[in-house]
Amino acid sequence: MKKDGSWTSNLPTPNNSFSGVKKKLKKNIGLYCIIFPAVLYFLIWAYWPMYGVIIAFKDFLPGIGILDSPWVGFAHFERFFNSFYFERLLRNTVAISLYTIIIGIPLPIILALMFNEIRSKRLRTFTQTISYAPHFISVVVVVGMILFFLSPSNGLINNLIEMFGGEKKNFLADPASFWHIFVWSGVWQSIGWSSLIYTAAMAGISPEQYEAAYIDGAGKLQRIWHVTLPGIIPTIIILSILSVGGIMSVGHEKILLLQNGLNQETSEVISTYVYKSGILNAQYSFSAAIGLFNNVINFSILLVVNSIARKVSETSLW
Repeated sequence: MKKDGSWTSNLPTPNNSFSGVKKKLKKNIGLYCIIFPAVLYFLIWAYWPMYGVIIAFKDFLPGIGILDSPWVGFAHFERFFNSFYFERLLRNTVAISLYTIIIGIPLPIILALMFNEIRSKRLRTFTQTISYAPHFISVVVVVGMILFFLSPSNGLINNLIEMFGGEKKNFLADPASFWHIFVWSGVWQSIGWSSLIYTAAMAGISPEQYEAAYIDGAGKLQRIWHVTLPGIIPTIIILSILSVGGIMSVGHEKILLLQNGLNQETSEVISTYVYKSGILNAQYSFSAAIGLFNNVINFSILLVVNSIARKVSETSLW
């Protein structure tokens, strides 16, 4: 308040505000230059193409373009929901994702705990290298390895079965075996790489906590349960939220390479159907509608799971 009784505002004037932003920009110009390529990447490849989502509500004709194509409303969504294959696609997608989450979350944690207990640095480095090396193998090579091991004529697994008096089996022709083959081969390829995140989180736990637990008489398993696991709980929660938030996203590349007419009952998922409808059959609007439905469900589940995690553990994505 001034002497004459009038009030003065503490809010910055537009000029002062612009000057402050300009100073901060000049001060951190190096950091902005570092982050600029990443921002540009997402603007070009993630945000700019989003306008194309409107073709899900149109009968898209490439000859006249997106904006001039006629509107059809929710016709493509209704067609997908009323189709006879909708239930099967949804069942296979959710089942494979849940199977992957149930197996894929605890196993890397267990592996990281095992690495953390290895005292020899050379042995730990060697075993970690072996475990995460499959992460760098391409999907095509992995599928080739699966076919080599599971070949009904001369596959290694069938040769072992025959050696012990059993009968050879065409595993990839059995619909009941497809989920197991897909999930466990994926776990084998990703478990080592995923365990590195938990190993890094364990490295941040103070050694004093282990020393205090040891002095109090805690055994190895007790130290793991009361010190190590609580120390990596935030990391476990964040990765679990991300996994559950992508429950409707099952990659189509590996499934298409393993798929055949005999196992299609359990191998056909939403992503493979979108690929076949959009790329092979040129049903662009229909496939866009399916993809939009898939992404909306994923985003909704992510919001719900993140909200639950924030209330239960006070750890969340935001």
